[in-house]
Amino acid sequence: MKKVADLHIHTCFSDGLDTPEEVVQISVKKGLACVAITDHDSVEGVRPAMNAAMGTGLEVVCGVELSTEWSSSDIHILGYFIDLDHPALKRALERFCSVRIQRVRDIVENLQRGGYPDITFDEVRKLSKTDAIGRPHIARILIQKGYAADINDAFARFLGEECSFYVPKFKQSPYEAIELIRSSGGAAVMAHPMKTLKDELIPSFVEAGLAGLETYYLGNSISETRFYEKLARKHGLVATGGSDAHGRARDYSLIGQATVDYAAVEELRSRCG
Repeated sequence: MKKVADLHIHTCFSDGLDTPEEVVQISVKKGLACVAITDHDSVEGVRPAMNAAMGTGLEVVCGVELSTEWSSSDIHILGYFIDLDHPALKRALERFCSVRIQRVRDIVENLQRGGYPDITFDEVRKLSKTDAIGRPHIARILIQKGYAADINDAFARFLGEECSFYVPKFKQSPYEAIELIRSSGGAAVMAHPMKTLKDELIPSFVEAGLAGLETYYLGNSISETRFYEKLARKHGLVATGGSDAHGRARDYSLIGQATVDYAAVEELRSRCG
């Protein structure tokens, strides 16, 4: 049987709903050979997933998805095979979480002043097992209370950059994220470039040490996939892939819906910083 991997999965330790144990259970049931836990700015779900996978035959890769910004555009950088105990990485993630918490506090205060006093920070924070909270958690509260129809509506009317409740986020450059991943022993990959639409930056990312390009992604058209396969070959990058699964939080992106051949896992391993 062909071995495949899903290298982009979120858990309840960021903005997903499945526990690491549930991720492992689902992945084993679907016959995956390997998964990567890639929570936003957090690695706290990795070890629980590894422990749950013991004896199942499922390989769990240490991963993370770092949020960055360049010229007012969000660019996410995935890190694979990172050292979870690397001091610089731990310090950076602690700083990111601290800033995330303050940002959520500020948005909630804006909502309260703007006519939504029943939205509280405590109920938003309870939606995550860690401090890696963000706008998706606020969106879920807005939906629960009937203020928004769905997550798209919540972002369009309350949480998007053009909304009065919006608070700018901490700005880390993608170059800094690539360096952080490499210094912690990992391989850096540009996440979902077909969504970011910043292909002109890829050559400079390669110079900075980028190892891969997320080529196989849920919702891609055949032409998009072929385009990024060609771009990955052009720049000597590993063509990776994943579902960007968030569990029931996004029932359109489930574990195993976008995968990559296991050979990509081995190639990423060989590119570690």
